[in-house]
Amino acid sequence: MAVRSYSSILVALSLLLLVTFSNVAEAYGRAKLRPSDCKPRCTYRCSATSHKKPCMFFCQKCCAKCLCVPPGTYGNKQVCPCYNSWKTKEGGPKCP
Repeated sequence: MAVRSYSSILVALSLLLLVTFSNVAEAYGRAKLRPSDCKPRCTYRCSATSHKKPCMFFCQKCCAKCLCVPPGTYGNKQVCPCYNSWKTKEGGPKCP
């Protein structure tokens, strides 16, 4: 009977830790960057494009304003609403 009690406590503790760490990871993804974090994040964001210079220019400009760079090399702009909603005069996306 004692083994069953320990097992249920272990399962409950494991679930609690899983929920806690998933919330921490989610908050980390939405955390605001410091301006000094923009260049390394933009370097990765622009690593897959053949137009590195304009990509870096606009990515750093957007990061300085929004303090956020979406994860990955393409897409995922929904993670950074400011980054996603900043448009050019023609209505296209300003941020890569």
